[in-house]
Formats: sequence, C-alpha cells, structure tokens
Amino acid sequence: MSELTYDSLMDDGNYLGSERARMENKVILDELERKKKARNLAVPTDDNKVKARLREIGEPITLFGERAADRRDRLIYVLSQINAARGDDHTMEEASSEESEEEGEEFYTEGSLELLQARRNLAEFSLPRAQKRVAQQRIDSKIPLGRIIDIRKKVFAGVKRFSNIGSQIGDERPISQVRFAPNNKILATGSWSGTVKLWNVPACTTIRTLRGHADRVGGVAWHPQATLTQGEGLVNLVSGAGDMCVNLWSLNSDAPLSVMKGHADRICRVAFHPSGNFVASASFDTTWRLWDVNSSKELLLQEGHSKEVYAVEFQGDGALIASGGLDAIGRVWDLRTGRTAMVLDGHVQGIFGIDFSPNGYQIATGAGDDTIRIWDMRSLKALYTIPAHVSNVSDVRFFRADALPSFKPKAESADVVMNGITEDADADKSHDAEDDIQEWKYRSGLYLASSGYDGYVKLWSADDWQLLRTLTTDSGKVMSVDLTTDGELLASSTYNRNFQLFAPEDVPV
Repeated sequence: MSELTYDSLMDDGNYLGSERARMENKVILDELERKKKARNLAVPTDDNKVKARLREIGEPITLFGERAADRRDRLIYVLSQINAARGDDHTMEEASSEESEEEGEEFYTEGSLELLQARRNLAEFSLPRAQKRVAQQRIDSKIPLGRIIDIRKKVFAGVKRFSNIGSQIGDERPISQVRFAPNNKILATGSWSGTVKLWNVPACTTIRTLRGHADRVGGVAWHPQATLTQGEGLVNLVSGAGDMCVNLWSLNSDAPLSVMKGHADRICRVAFHPSGNFVASASFDTTWRLWDVNSSKELLLQEGHSKEVYAVEFQGDGALIASGGLDAIGRVWDLRTGRTAMVLDGHVQGIFGIDFSPNGYQIATGAGDDTIRIWDMRSLKALYTIPAHVSNVSDVRFFRADALPSFKPKAESADVVMNGITEDADADKSHDAEDDIQEWKYRSGLYLASSGYDGYVKLWSADDWQLLRTLTTDSGKVMSVDLTTDGELLASSTYNRNFQLFAPEDVPV
C-alpha cells in the first residue's frame, strides 16, 4: 500500500465513492435545503384556514387521528414539496427582517498565510500516521480471541501489582502537573511557585530547576523527541503559567529559549503536537491558542467555550485537538480545517483533564462532577460514564506503548537435540519474539490512569472500563498523573507539595 499524502488525497477522484454515493449525498443535501426553506413558509395557524388551503391543493383536509398541529405540519410539508418540484420560492417569506439580517451575517476570522501553511503541514503529517494506525488496527482485529484474552490477563495482572515505591517533596508550593520524558528517565514537575523542575527517576534526584515564570505553573509538556533524538540545546519542554506566558525550554539552560505572549489570563494546560512543531495552550481567557515552535509566533486564537478553557490535548495522529472548559463542555477540533469535529456535552461540572486514546477515536474526559466520560468519535456520543472518584477528577492519561522495550530472553527449552542442531529452538525464540512484539503493540491504550481530589490514583481497563487498582497517596488532593511508555512507572503530584512514584511490585527500580 502506497503511503497516503496530502497530494494523493487531493487527486483522489473517488473521494465520495461511487456514483450511487454521490447521488445519495445529493438527495440528503436537497432534503436539508427543503426543510430549511419549509421553516420560512407563510402558513395560516387557524385550523379552518389550514383545511381550506389543503382542499385548494387537492389534499385530504384531515387524516385519521390527526390533530390540528399535525395538520398544519402536513400542509407545510406538502407546500414545500410543491415548491421544490416547481423550483418556485415566491411563497416563502422571512419571519422578520432581523432574522434575515442574522441569517445573512457570517462571522469569520481572517487567517494568516502562516496558518494556512501550518494547516497544510498538519495534513501532510497526520495522513500517513492515520494510515499506519488503521493498518495496525486491521492487523490487531485478526488476533484470535483466545490470544486477546491472554494478553488482557497478563497486562491487567501487571497493573494490579502497582504499589507505592516512594514520595518526594518537590517544591515549596503545590505541584500542578507531572509528565515523564519520552525516555522514561526524567520527570518534569510544574509548581505553583512558578518553577519547573527536572528529576531523575526513580532516584528522585534533582537535575535542573527552570526559572522563568512569575506566577503558578499550570502545565508542562515534553517535545515528542525530547531526550531521544532532540538535541539538549533545542526546544525540549514547554510550560504555561499564571503570568500568561508560554515558555519553551532546553535541557542545558535554566532560562527559557523563548517566551510566547498573547493570552489575556492565566494559562492552565499545555500540549506539544506529535510533530514537535506546534504547541497548544489553554487559558482562562476562554480561548486556546496554537503556537509555532520555530518562530515562537501565535498561529491561531480559537474561541468556542463560554467559560475558562482548562485542558487541551492533541490526538496521536496530529490531525485533531481536544479542549475542555469550565463550562462543562469539551470540543474536538480538526486542525486541518479549523472546524469543530465533535462537541463533548454531558458533564455537569468543569472539565479538568482530557486525553485521546491511542486508537485515535476514543476520548476520556475527567471533570468536577467526579466522573470520567468516554467518548466515541465514530458515533459522536458518550460511550461510557465511569463514577471514578468522590471528588474532582483532576487528570486522565491513557497508557501509550510508544516504544518497544528490550524483551528479556526466555529460558531455553529442554527439548534440544543433543547433536547441537538447534533449529527448532531458534524457531521457538523467533516465534516468542513475534508474540512479544504483537502483545506490546496491542497493549497500547489497554488501560488508563486517573487522579482525583479524594487523594487516590486509580487504574481502569480501557475496554470494559472496570477498576483495576486503587493507589493511595499522602495527600487529600491529587493534582496530576502520568505513565511511562514502558509501563513500569506511574507518577502523581499532590497539593501538599509532593510527588509519588508507583511501580509493579516485581519490577526492579
């Protein structure tokens, strides 16, 4: 299969499918247009006049069991059908001149050429990633049920063995967020004191303290290639704070590489795009913004929430971004077009945490109504509601198996031929390695972690949404939670200035 690109997508003349699909699409659009025009038809409200009008056009004046309101709706439908057939809209009137003005007015914000180019770059980046993800999901769908059950049992058994391995005082004020570096060896913490600290894990020794904010840090996020292929002197980390600034950091300096200003109120969460070229920030000014990392310029100011925007997160493909606000509404935006792809309407309190599943189409939101809601973008509705905590759900994070770990060699089989021929043993080892890789790819997104203001961190299965493990902390409020990509460490930050590390009991640290 050739790689899907922006240019090949544009050249695809079969975008709408067959001729039949195009005709069906046209019928749907025509019906929507007819209903829109029918709403503006001048139709009498007096039942006797409605009957008289029906008689004039040769329709039955009443049907069995029909009420006056139903009769008027039928008249509207018949008149709209007649007008559509004639192509005659003369009988249509606007409800009022004010409504006409409102319908004629469209609100647009003119975008820059930089934003236009960024949208094209985002499309070019996300299309092949989405293609590879779907191809992997097709492979996973062919795994036998028995094998899937074995993988689930093995993964969930490891999750249930998580326990506390230590707690460390991280700052002099509450720690708002923790995030593991892509290499799983460094932990970044953001504090209400305005500092960002980097820690060796699991030793919990300080590497560096980054000072550049004048108010509480609301969020931190790592560049996707930080500590891997990204140079230490380049942008490796981003933070947002109450001083309305988004700071970009390297790993070899205490001062920020760049300070991006534009928000009119405190900044809460920040996120790095999977390409590493863009950063998103959520703010109490009711907007989220998209920034260009290379130029340190604001590309997009996105409105859409009626109250403060608290959480923001990118989809793994890089095509979508989700925002959650204190208006209890979440929105999924298509970065390639700027349109809203889905509205997450169901919580009754503000949304504090949001995350995309690695499968690309499910979203988890944690809110002040003590629940986690799972949303499915394919059906455009909530899939499940988890009564997660007895106080605010402050953060949610899916497990992402981004990199293949170094698998330990299994014990050699005793059935080895004595003359030194080991072909069967080698074949078994190769088969075991394939099974390990298949299992590792499948386990990505198989569970998620949540933190709450009830003092607990909880781990949930991400297929039947059942509780797997409850972890206690040394505080009444857990502010944030994160998982390493190798599944061997979990970190949480608390209101009492500490952060905790958890690991499966059988994992050496």
